Amino acid sequence: MYFKLRSFAALAALTMATGCSIMHPVAEDYGQYLANNKGESKFQTVKAGDQYYLPAATQNHHYEFRSAVTGYANVWVVEFGKMLDATMQSKDVVDALGNVTKAATESPNAGNVIVFDLQNYTFKDFGTHVSLTISVKNAGGEIFKKTYTVDGKTQGGKMFWGGAFGMKNAVQQSTKLATDEIITSFIRDLKASTAVASAK
Repeated sequence: MYFKLRSFAALAALTMATGCSIMHPVAEDYGQYLANNKGESKFQTVKAGDQYYLPAATQNHHYEFRSAVTGYANVWVVEFGKMLDATMQSKDVVDALGNVTKAATESPNAGNVIVFDLQNYTFKDFGTHVSLTISVKNAGGEIFKKTYTVDGKTQGGKMFWGGAFGMKNAVQQSTKLATDEIITSFIRDLKASTAVASAK
């Protein structure tokens, strides 16, 4: 048993050292994944803003990890900014928030801008862990701000039995569930915010 563990560790180290990695970009078809699962989010509706904005660190987010379950040759690449863009264009979010277009700046001349500022993203213990600050700004300044920290539902079964395809689906699903929980909480808090209600 000890020999087998040492052999596995040596093989994993050799794989990483020689650069024989298979990259799996999770965001690549995330928009299609959301379309295939439309109607599951069950968001309330609210007029949150006319535009949304992603700061550079959020837009350019890039996170890589490996999983022993699916083999160390596989590298999973998560680009949360791209996944947020797909989320904001998804039918469930458009039905809830309206057609919110992407802004080039977080300083609006008119109307409200929703700013998504990613604090942290990891995938470990078979699930996604996200910390995201959401603020709403208008020409008068910041009228809402809150940080949401959520653990997406674990996807151990898909990872064990689904191989590389199952792993990608597991990351997408856990990320969607975490993001849905954040958006649900954001909408609830926004509805309760007198500052935002008076600024519409």
